[in-house]
Amino acid sequence: MKQFIFGLFTLLAFSCKNDKQNVVTTETVVTETDTVYVETYKEEPIKSAKVLKDELTAKGFEVFDYYDEKLQDTIVMQKYFMVFLKSGPIRSQNEEEAARLQKAHREHLSRMYEAGYADLIGPFGDDGDIRGIAIYNVPSLNMADSLANLDPMVKAGRLVIEAHPWWVAKGYSLR
Repeated sequence: MKQFIFGLFTLLAFSCKNDKQNVVTTETVVTETDTVYVETYKEEPIKSAKVLKDELTAKGFEVFDYYDEKLQDTIVMQKYFMVFLKSGPIRSQNEEEAARLQKAHREHLSRMYEAGYADLIGPFGDDGDIRGIAIYNVPSLNMADSLANLDPMVKAGRLVIEAHPWWVAKGYSLR
C-alpha cells in the first residue's frame, strides 16, 4: 500500500510540474520608455502571427494565414513535406546486409530529426507497400527529396520515396 501511495504521489508531483510548464503566462517588462507584456508558453515567448510569418518567409518557407472565428485568432499555415517510404525494387539482400541497412536507416532518420529537418518519423504497423513516413520541415520539395534520398535504404533500392507537400498549422501538436 505504501508503494502505491508513493507511486501516486510521484505521478501527481510530476504531472503538476509539467502542467506549470504548459501554462500561458504573461510577464511584464518595463523599459525606460515603455511597458511590454510578453506572453509565454512552455517558458518560450509566444510570437505574433506576423512575426512568425516574417521569420519563416525569411528562411524560405511557404506560409499563409487566416483568421479563425471560433478561436478568435490568426492561424499561420506552413508547407511541410510528407515523405512516404515505400518498398523498393531491390529487396533481395541477405539477412546480415538487411540488418546493416536497417541500422544505417535508423541512424539516418535520427540525424534528420536531431538536425531539425524531420519532425515526425516512423514505420507503419502493417506489412503493406508503404513502410513508413517522415514529415520534413524544410523550405522546398527539392530539399526534402534530397534528404530522403540520402537514406541508405533508399540508396540500396530497398526503399523508394514518394514526397508530397502538406500544409499544417504552426504550433499545433499531435494529441
